[in-house]
Amino acid sequence: RVVLRPLPDRAGPLSFALEYRSAEADTTIGGDLYAVARTDHATRLIVGDVRGKGMASISDTAIVLGAFRAVAHRNIALPELAAYVEDAVRWGLAEFSQGEEDDAERFVTAVMVDIPDDEPVIHVVSCGHPPPLLLHGAGVTALRVREPAPPLGLGVVADSAYVPTTFPFRTADRLVLYTDGFTEARNAEGVFYPLAERVVAWANLASRPLVQRIAADVRRYAGGRLHDDMAMVIAQRDRAPMPQAQ
Repeated sequence: RVVLRPLPDRAGPLSFALEYRSAEADTTIGGDLYAVARTDHATRLIVGDVRGKGMASISDTAIVLGAFRAVAHRNIALPELAAYVEDAVRWGLAEFSQGEEDDAERFVTAVMVDIPDDEPVIHVVSCGHPPPLLLHGAGVTALRVREPAPPLGLGVVADSAYVPTTFPFRTADRLVLYTDGFTEARNAEGVFYPLAERVVAWANLASRPLVQRIAADVRRYAGGRLHDDMAMVIAQRDRAPMPQAQ
């Protein structure tokens, strides 16, 4: 709870549902991460995946979350936030590295999202992470950014390297952020889990039952053979954006 704090039920005009599972049977935290922060007029989210497992991945998780929480509440642009997190992650990974070979193998994929209170949009920066899913009514769309950045920790620190892509996000829309523990789970024939199809099939469910249904289904699909951390956050806009007072 110190490193990986529970998500709030609400933040601004949004409500949240979370499903989290560590690959290590005897731990409740792994290399997948999530966090939410409020600015004056927006909500920011990060979902990420540290390469590797075990204690080293927990250390890297703490570095990412510490950097995000330190500045995400400030009224700075999303590219500036991403650059700050990259700089902190690069420094943190180098401090605890065990040589050049270890440096090359350590990085973090992440997606950072800014959701304004007063506009029906979301702004997305992706650092080598699977695309979020936008659930609008009974339809689902993969939100593929125009200019994805490399994973965190690989030395890209300029704000200009992080280019947000803006997507519609209206009242009752839901944003599904997840890690590849879901999409890379395989069945007995080696076929990847069809996450987008499942989200559409159960779109009538409220967010909390939806994440629970998906988590149970992916375990069944893989026959219990799950060897990766899994994290999924659903953010729903519950009320219409309100224009700021002039």
